[in-house]
Amino acid sequence: MLAAMPPTPTPTPAPGAPRVRERGDACPGALRLHSADDGHLARLRLPAGRLTARQVEVLAHAAETLGDGRISVTSRGNAELRGLAGDCGAELAALLAEAGLLPSPTHERVRNIVASPAAGLDGLGAADVQLWARELDERLCAAPWAAALSGRFLFVLDDGRGDVTGLGGDVTLVAVAPGAALLRLGDRTVRVAAADAPRAALAAARAFLTAAREAGTGAWRVRELPEGSGVDVRAALTTAGIAAEPVREEPLPPHGAPPALAPGPLGPSSLHVLAPLGRFTVGRLRALLPADEVRFTPWRGAVVVGADPGRLPDLEASGLITRPDSPWVGVSACTGRPGCAKSLADVRADAVPGRPGLPVHYSGCERRCGHPHGDWVDVLAAPGGGYLVDGAPVPRTDLTPAVTTARTAPRTAPRTTR
Repeated sequence: MLAAMPPTPTPTPAPGAPRVRERGDACPGALRLHSADDGHLARLRLPAGRLTARQVEVLAHAAETLGDGRISVTSRGNAELRGLAGDCGAELAALLAEAGLLPSPTHERVRNIVASPAAGLDGLGAADVQLWARELDERLCAAPWAAALSGRFLFVLDDGRGDVTGLGGDVTLVAVAPGAALLRLGDRTVRVAAADAPRAALAAARAFLTAAREAGTGAWRVRELPEGSGVDVRAALTTAGIAAEPVREEPLPPHGAPPALAPGPLGPSSLHVLAPLGRFTVGRLRALLPADEVRFTPWRGAVVVGADPGRLPDLEASGLITRPDSPWVGVSACTGRPGCAKSLADVRADAVPGRPGLPVHYSGCERRCGHPHGDWVDVLAAPGGGYLVDGAPVPRTDLTPAVTTARTAPRTAPRTTR
């Protein structure tokens, strides 16, 4: 059931030529561990970031007994365990399966579903897309063909507030009133009934797989399909028995920076907190309990459902970010040294927030793993020491003023592609 993760080269296509993937992706999972400099890494897919209170405790137990005592939250609201021994895979899998975190060993890497974390909690939004996420996950795991999706293929479910629409989904659903949803795949958008939304998302994913096979390029994601190889979404929906109407004018924003959910109280009985640099210690994770459930967010935090807002001071005292005016809001970093052999610096130790403003991401190498979507400040470790802040060389000792300037200075145009 467990597999070592083979190295996968990333071919660079010639200008104008389509990307060709000659082998399947080697994205890590809970059953496919990745070997890193600080031990092995497991990535656990959590559809809509959702964990029961018991699952939170199981995750904390796995981190402290098998890993390095920390849980990283990814930009998709998934969880990573690091520092794992190479022979712990069977024990980890048993722990996760017993807690209901591995409903399908064959599909565990394709359960990439991001949903508006505050859906159903604060009275905003046109539908509770958390319910859509649960249905979509059940249908995804029950479809044998869906195991062929890449571990990087992403479903995004937005409740209409626009908080996750721009997160680069391959299939995007947006709830709209009354009782309808917009489905976007590539540059095509159709309207379906809200009751059909999860089935429609799955049908769209199947249409992508058909187009990818016909293109013959091994595409992992919709944007990798060669130009001209369209995905016939409407035909796929018709085959699935789902009525759909074409949308003539693009009603959804392009992939860009969505508004992040601010930390603090969320409705009458929920909280949103951020983990510093996206990493919970087991103590900070357990501090979220008791809770009805915990939802990891794409902003590397957690929505605590069923929590008294009066708990915020205690959570802040534990080291979590609980205030929207904290300078650490929007600051993220890759693993860096010593965990990643490719990194040129210990970016987590070097990270400084500057003043609040644009998101800022610290990267140890040019891959920029985990960087935000939309416009963000790019802090890249440079050979020989120091950093490049949006391309300008900066010594480590001058990072604070340089990052402050970059986060707060007006921009003539967003820098969104790096």
